Amino acid sequence: MESLAFLAAALRISVPYALAAIGATYSERSGVINIGLEGMMLNGALGYTLAAWPTGSPWAGLAGALAAGALTAALHAWITVHLRADQITSGLGINLLAAGLTKFVLNAVFHSSSHSERVAGFEPIAALESLPALGPVLGAPLLWIAVAMVLIAHRVLFDTVFGLRLRSMGEHPQAGASLGLSVARYRWAGVLISGLFAGLAGAWLASEQQSFTDGMTAGRGYIAMAAMIVGKWNPIGAAAACLLFGAAEALQIALQGSAFPSELLQMLPYLVTMLALAGFIGRAQAPRALGTPFDPEKA
Repeated sequence: MESLAFLAAALRISVPYALAAIGATYSERSGVINIGLEGMMLNGALGYTLAAWPTGSPWAGLAGALAAGALTAALHAWITVHLRADQITSGLGINLLAAGLTKFVLNAVFHSSSHSERVAGFEPIAALESLPALGPVLGAPLLWIAVAMVLIAHRVLFDTVFGLRLRSMGEHPQAGASLGLSVARYRWAGVLISGLFAGLAGAWLASEQQSFTDGMTAGRGYIAMAAMIVGKWNPIGAAAACLLFGAAEALQIALQGSAFPSELLQMLPYLVTMLALAGFIGRAQAPRALGTPFDPEKA
């Protein structure tokens, strides 16, 4: 039972990482670095809360999360694709903006600097919730949405014309432009898709906790970026890496109260991330045009 409980914790923790990592894969495959995942997730969590609170509906909350993630991504796309600004600087700016904006809205709407009112979460799937140990996780509807999204994202990216064209914008945008394709349109699409996935990740966090708390993403966007690199810019590979990071965080929780120093336990998920990156950077091949703005006049 203890091993099943550990697996359940790892699955629960890895879901928002996996969703955000898939989003990052789409953005970076189109040629746009998306450091702003953290801010998109945070805005998505707030969007879920703001929509679910007055309506009492988690599905309304999900719509709010997707809208918030997409709007934040649209800002990043406008800055990086339209204005051709530095992509890393834009992403960091998005994260700082989201941190300040969510705190402001939290104060304005809920009159609190730390947390919102309690909001509705998703009703579990009854047939699965009763399973021992794994039931609470397997019964979560968003878990199955996440699993479906991993498979669909992989299929779309590698087995459709849209996916082929999107990937070409991250490898050789000049070639796509020479065929009459709009590089800007596909890069916008990649960034917006990443915002939708980040919003979905934020919805998971807010629905599981049934509230919004200041800074609740706690660096998950950056870990999702690391998982994407470890997964070699592949949705299935990124999801597998997220399971590894989820297991590391679950182990940290399981070891609390043991003889291990608490400071070392708090470092564990980030240490695993750094070690994984150290092993994969240099061997994982990023899209060749990643981070390079495209100027159609110079194509």
